[in-house]
Amino acid sequence: MTEESASVRLDKWLWATRFYKTRKLALEAINGGKIRLNGIRPKPSKEVKIGAEIVISHGPYEKVLMVKGLIEKRVSAKVAVLQYEETPASIAKRELVSELYKMDRASRPITDGKPSKKERRQLVSIKREV
Repeated sequence: MTEESASVRLDKWLWATRFYKTRKLALEAINGGKIRLNGIRPKPSKEVKIGAEIVISHGPYEKVLMVKGLIEKRVSAKVAVLQYEETPASIAKRELVSELYKMDRASRPITDGKPSKKERRQLVSIKREV
């Protein structure tokens, strides 16, 4: 990026740094409130500057990024990763949420899918007894 243009549109930056496959998906995420820029809900045309904080929400996960570089064109993943830095607190929080989901999944009983008619009748009779 040249010194003359010290900012880039938010939707372009998200697309160029490979957070979204298309600019339309980036635009929908911004309009859907899944992206925050410096603590506010921006419009897709909002300009991103170096040092800005971007929060990307994706389901239960949330990434907090600090902008380190500005690019307008989509580049390889190796180059794109150099344009931002995820905060250590964000990484720790995402790992914690991931562990909680794994523990929740492990605590559920393993089934072969829907219960058969016989199994369903047994479940109903057990529930009636309680």
